[in-house]
Amino acid sequence: QQNILYIKGAPERLIARCNPQEKSHWLNQIDSLASKGRRVLAIAYKFIPREQTALNNDDNLHDLKILGVVGIIDPPRSQAHEAVKHCQDAGIQVKMITGDHRLTALAIAKEIGLQHIDKVLEGHDIDNLSDKQLAKIVMQIDIYARTTPEHKIRLVKALQQNHQIVAMTGDGVNDAPALKQAEIGVAMGIKGTEVSKAAADMVLTDDNFASIERAVEAGRTVYDNLKKAILYILPNSGAEAMIIFFAVLFGTTLPITPVQILWINMVTTVALDLTLAFEPAEKNLMQRNPRTADEPLLSGYLIWRTVYVTALFTLAAMSLFLYERHLGMSISHGRTVVVNMIVLAEVSYLFNCRHLTQNALSLRRFFTNPYALLGSALVLILQLLLTYTPVMQTLFATSPIQLFQWTLIIGFALIIFVLVELEKSVHNYWLRLKA
Repeated sequence: QQNILYIKGAPERLIARCNPQEKSHWLNQIDSLASKGRRVLAIAYKFIPREQTALNNDDNLHDLKILGVVGIIDPPRSQAHEAVKHCQDAGIQVKMITGDHRLTALAIAKEIGLQHIDKVLEGHDIDNLSDKQLAKIVMQIDIYARTTPEHKIRLVKALQQNHQIVAMTGDGVNDAPALKQAEIGVAMGIKGTEVSKAAADMVLTDDNFASIERAVEAGRTVYDNLKKAILYILPNSGAEAMIIFFAVLFGTTLPITPVQILWINMVTTVALDLTLAFEPAEKNLMQRNPRTADEPLLSGYLIWRTVYVTALFTLAAMSLFLYERHLGMSISHGRTVVVNMIVLAEVSYLFNCRHLTQNALSLRRFFTNPYALLGSALVLILQLLLTYTPVMQTLFATSPIQLFQWTLIIGFALIIFVLVELEKSVHNYWLRLKA
């Protein structure tokens, strides 16, 4: 009497240990299931001596008999196809690295819309390639089947040799080295092991690929808003410095005092600067290619915009102050006009900065950030208090101004807004010519 040993595993591995007469039939069955996107598992058996109760690595498991093959339905989530497309539109290459059968991987790749599906590289193919050869072809292949954790880390390194920023997903203990090697290791929060979570930089709480795409969009939005805030703050601070510099250089009366500069910075920082953090994503955010890893936060274009707007603010402030003095107005009156002009120009420039390159003259986009509107309204109220309340006049050396001065102030602020929008249009036209 004998015992029966039952074995389950990868069909190719088990069939290789079967009777030669059975192989052709079962290989056809496996290919049929795999081509439908099924995950295929084979089950085999063998009679062993009754006294044998354990298996050793040295046991020669040949002459197995296949009981059958099982096709397991494990379809991608409904959001996967759309998420993959959004990633591809954003210049992100999506690659599938799986332990499944080649035909299963190919069927799923077609279903989710991977791009390079004309070739599938299997684990044994990777074993036959040197690191240099793998790095040469890795960018043209999106599907890797019958792979092991060792193959994953080799693929990550091959992509990095092509100067790619790699995000790697995984859930098993053996995935930890690849997760560590990648720039962004992404572990599964539900199915993932504690080891993979500890090795990863990010954990998906819902195990959903679409969450990665949303994380990329959120990251790009934060980066954009950081640039908007910098682009807003630098010209404002630069203009204040330039006004003082030119006044000292030409020996004229300071158009603005240090305490008034302090007031401007306090008001704009609290009520205006912070509102840019709440800007929604730009319309074309996920149609851009990823930025290079060495791209500076303050690019050449942003430096130009900073210099350009600084010059506009400085010229407007100096012109208004000198004009008020030419009319015979007092110094405090002229300074009050300058303070209000700078603040209102900053309000108008805030709406320029809400869109880095897109036109700000859009009614729909105007209302997408209510915090910007509330902040602007608060600033206008504070400026009226600064100008017309006795206590503020005493503290900040201001004086009441007339409707004519307000007309000039609003006019200069609107001119600055229009000139910045014109600069955007010229820049976009130049980019289209280059393309």
